[in-house]
Amino acid sequence: MSSSPDQRSKPDLSFLTDAGINVTYNAPLAQFTTFKLGGPCKAMVECANAGHMTVAVLALRSLNIPFIVMGFGSNILASDNGVDVVIVRYTNNTPIIRQEGNTLIVDAATQLDALAEYAINAGLTGMTEFSGIPGTVGGAIAGNAGAYGAQISTPLINLTLLKPDNSVVTVSPDTLHFEYRDSAIKHCNDIILSATFTLSPGDTATMRAKRVETINTRETKHGRWQDTPCAGSFFRNVEPTSKADRRQAAGGIIEMAGARNLKIGGAHSYKNHANIITRDNGATAKDVFDLTKRIVEIVNQRSGINLVREVRLLGTFDGMGDAKNFW
Repeated sequence: MSSSPDQRSKPDLSFLTDAGINVTYNAPLAQFTTFKLGGPCKAMVECANAGHMTVAVLALRSLNIPFIVMGFGSNILASDNGVDVVIVRYTNNTPIIRQEGNTLIVDAATQLDALAEYAINAGLTGMTEFSGIPGTVGGAIAGNAGAYGAQISTPLINLTLLKPDNSVVTVSPDTLHFEYRDSAIKHCNDIILSATFTLSPGDTATMRAKRVETINTRETKHGRWQDTPCAGSFFRNVEPTSKADRRQAAGGIIEMAGARNLKIGGAHSYKNHANIITRDNGATAKDVFDLTKRIVEIVNQRSGINLVREVRLLGTFDGMGDAKNFW
């Protein structure tokens, strides 16, 4: 996986183009992640809805072409070496949502922020806290995204999945073992096609005001991903089962350990948040990886706490050892 894609070995995916699915060979991952880092993949297959996703995945499986599924790329650090596989990118800037009373049926390619805005305009509460978070609904569910005490799994009532055996099934959330920033989806080859949420009526004006406040606060603390290349919070907050006696913010732990002002190459913490790792122009993904590895070492040495990445690694990095949470 660490070798650069060989143009001579690129698969013929013209049949996907014929089906209306965009295919880019040797696509640089830097163009498809909010870190804006990463080398090329063998091909980028861009699916904008569940129909395209199903066609692409079934075809690639039938031809035994290795692939990895990703969403918007907002929670990924992609290797400078790229990956020698096809990437199937499942995202759409136009929300695909159907409303039935207080229930929203949402295509997994829909942007999470767009779902939050849609719910507010529909007078439904339960999604406002996710305002301003980049990424897809599918990715948010897989990682059980949360903000301000809310978790995406709470209003979820079912998911439609494309299984490894090519069957399409609808399952309830209690089969997916949702935990803090985790779910069974992250650890299997199931693909989320759509999700159904049941919300509660709320006051639209109040929710709109809260949305503005939430976005402003997020941009102040985290920066705008369009201007500040990053992948959001790099480490999970620390669970009380570790050396912490309660869930503690990873950013505060990094600061207390004296690891906030570290810089390796062009990688460093964002000025307003120790747990947001960003980078200067000319920085590499390896700079980011090495910096975050060093932060983990310092925090462990000084507090005994083991920080766990929330960001997923795509491809291989020198020194990653038995690193978890990677493809």
